[in-house]
Amino acid sequence: MTAIGFEAHDHTDCIREGIAGADRYCDSKGLKLTPVRRRVLEILLEDHRALGAYEILDVLRREGLGSQPPVVYRALNFLVANGLVHKIERLNAFIACVHPELRHVPAFMICRGCKTVAEAQARLPEGGLPELAKAAGFQIERAVIEAEGLCPACQDVSP
Repeated sequence: MTAIGFEAHDHTDCIREGIAGADRYCDSKGLKLTPVRRRVLEILLEDHRALGAYEILDVLRREGLGSQPPVVYRALNFLVANGLVHKIERLNAFIACVHPELRHVPAFMICRGCKTVAEAQARLPEGGLPELAKAAGFQIERAVIEAEGLCPACQDVSP
């Protein structure tokens, strides 16, 4: 599976496909994608930058969809709990999932220059973390890989 986020493309497709996938998921699970949840997901799909909750709240406030932090945090909690959005721990920010239909271990490549984030699907190596967890009697429920570096565009401008 390729990383999505560093190549130039039309984000209109990302938004359309992301919202359609979220609608299908919510319909199949009997969940409601409220207008605020939908807009938060759209905001995160607009480009591949991780956004903090207050950055999202600023957009919602300008659009008249809410001005208090609980509005955005409730929407983000729903979206994260249902695999439609990931939290980037390193940045304390959020990004729309590019593979919401797949159960996967996301690997995030975070550009320290432009803050663009690309997501790819990772596999935990045999004998690595899964074996350590098994030996400890621990059951892994969620794993996330985050790597920081420079995207192709920022590498081109770095000395």
